[in-house]
Amino acid sequence: MSIFGAMTNAVTGLRAQSYALENISDNIANSQTTGYKRVDTSFQDLVPDYPLTQQVGGSVLAFSRGTNTIAGSYTSTGVSTNVALNGDGFFVVRDRADTQAGLPVFSQRDLYTRRGDFGVDKNGFLVNGAGRYLVGTNLDPVTGNPTGSPGVMRITSDLVSAKASTTVEYRANIPSTPQTPSYDPKTPGSELYAVPATGVTSAEESNFTNHTISGGTVTVYDGQGTPTTVELRWAKTASTPTDTWNVYYANPAYDGTSTSLKWIAAGQGTNLSNAKTNFTFDSSGKLTAPVGTTTLTGLPIDGTDLTLDVSSGVTQFADVSGQVKTTSIRQDGYPAGKLNDVSIADDGRVVASYSNGQTVALAQLSVARFNAPNSLKRRDGSTFEETLESGQPLYGLNGATIMGAQLEASNTDIADEFSKMIVTQQAYSANTRVVTTAQQMLQDAINIIR
Repeated sequence: MSIFGAMTNAVTGLRAQSYALENISDNIANSQTTGYKRVDTSFQDLVPDYPLTQQVGGSVLAFSRGTNTIAGSYTSTGVSTNVALNGDGFFVVRDRADTQAGLPVFSQRDLYTRRGDFGVDKNGFLVNGAGRYLVGTNLDPVTGNPTGSPGVMRITSDLVSAKASTTVEYRANIPSTPQTPSYDPKTPGSELYAVPATGVTSAEESNFTNHTISGGTVTVYDGQGTPTTVELRWAKTASTPTDTWNVYYANPAYDGTSTSLKWIAAGQGTNLSNAKTNFTFDSSGKLTAPVGTTTLTGLPIDGTDLTLDVSSGVTQFADVSGQVKTTSIRQDGYPAGKLNDVSIADDGRVVASYSNGQTVALAQLSVARFNAPNSLKRRDGSTFEETLESGQPLYGLNGATIMGAQLEASNTDIADEFSKMIVTQQAYSANTRVVTTAQQMLQDAINIIR
């Protein structure tokens, strides 16, 4: 190798080490950037094609080496719209290209990122700290099925519609001997209630109350979300040949002064005096009839009678208090509700929580993976774009998991970067010595003729 060749090789070494130092500097600068992927440097030697007996050293080139498959550490943020990916893949995002009528207009080009510090902006879009908008597919709020094609998701603050109650699920233990005000242990049958032929009119109400025990209350709703409180009372009507009970419920249409029925037995209309539904129990306290459900006739919600579902568990066991012990009274209706919170579930669904206690999956965020993720082209904002070398995106989690209220930090290791910086500095200094030595040798050659 000539003196000029040695100097040329040293210059390429200086250039390569400078390139490596630039990558190290960028990694250190972004050590606290959410979702940042460090760039390592690879070196490649270039050897001249000389005969075997005249081989000489060559120069060097430096290349970037991506670390997109290496995850950073995960930290919990407590922010419900923050999200991190555990495994392969990227969130799909888009840039804002313009603004019209106060709303952003989005680019149709998809970008890919691991930066998941998303939050809902003033327009309802999910945007991360780098200003990129999250892409997903809207879901039907009733069926949960996708609707339309993927696009930038928007969370509206519209009220969720009310739902009329249709069924009341009831779980309780009915005491074998009710401790009613009229009950006298010395008087057999004093705990029983004889239903009058006229039903429970306002005149009969006092006697009815003295012979029954409370079964709890439940609030039901009509289709507009108007609440109605329904109170249940139990009356034991027979003890032989089997224990028999009737359940009564308050008729909310009762005005307090008329002779219309206030208390109606389950299964009967307002013009009937005896319940069509008798609740019977065997000697072990198991409910033998009815099986499943009974209808609360005379208490229509939007024209449909309520169903009392007792299949979940109504029993009759001895209880020293003599009162009904309800373990659950649940109904399936609810009023209209306003948006309270937005969160991202582990399966990638964007879930809205409303003031009426309902949760609705509004959208499914998109997750893309690549066969060669380290061949993606880097862009600003911790984003990447597809290249021919990376291949086309493949959508779906494919074994990855989504972690809500967490963020993935930069995968830069400061200690490792400083170690590489020391090695790079030494290599750079060594190359400068080669240049200096080559210069001195040339100077000595020139001085031969003097």
